[in-house]
Parts: sequence; C-alpha cells; structure tokens
Amino acid sequence: QVQLVESGGGLVQPGGSLSLSCAASGSAFSIYTMAWYRRGPGKQRELVATITSGRMTNYADSVKGRFTISRDNAKNMVYLQMNSLKPEDTAVYYCNAYKNTVWTGIGDYWGQGTQVTVSA
Repeated sequence: QVQLVESGGGLVQPGGSLSLSCAASGSAFSIYTMAWYRRGPGKQRELVATITSGRMTNYADSVKGRFTISRDNAKNMVYLQMNSLKPEDTAVYYCNAYKNTVWTGIGDYWGQGTQVTVSA
C-alpha cells in the first residue's frame, strides 16, 4: 500500500550537515504520521523525529536543535535535515509511515534504510 525509499545518506565529518529524503508512494500520504528512526552499530532502534499530517513535530532529545523533519505532501516526500553531526549519529536511518485511527485505518510501513556515517 505504501512504499518508502530513503536517499541522501553518506559520509560526513563531525560538525557537518547532511539531508535525507524519503519518497513515498500512494495518494493517501498526507494522512500518515511520518517518522525517521535509526539503528546504530550494536544498538536498538531509536526514534529520531516524527511529523504528523498536521505538521506537528517531535524530536529525540539527542537530536533536538540539530535535526529538522519536514514534509511535502504534494510531492509525497519527507525530509530530515541534519546539522552539527556527531559520531554518535552514525546509523542506518529508516523512514516510517504510520496511521492508527478509526478514520484512517491501521498501517505501518518502512523503507530500506540509508547509511549515515559521521567520522573525521
């Protein structure tokens, strides 16, 4: 029903910036809460940021003030702008689409992930 494809990962130096993109399929993109998760080496999956259909955002404490999540419903895209990157930001970043209301139904979809490596 929903397919997600992440892009924009790569290697960046500490203090640098990187932008991730997630392209979503489907005409119902706007009803989903979108999120970025990440999984670092030997770590559990961590919720990084969320953005609702109404464009309300939330961030993990570890990225507040450094990362910005945004969405463009007309283009079925969600973005993650990452600034002031730290080595501990190194992880595979995953795009997620979620819905769970009586009006929207239930859905939970994941992209394949994109690698972000922060290293001097």
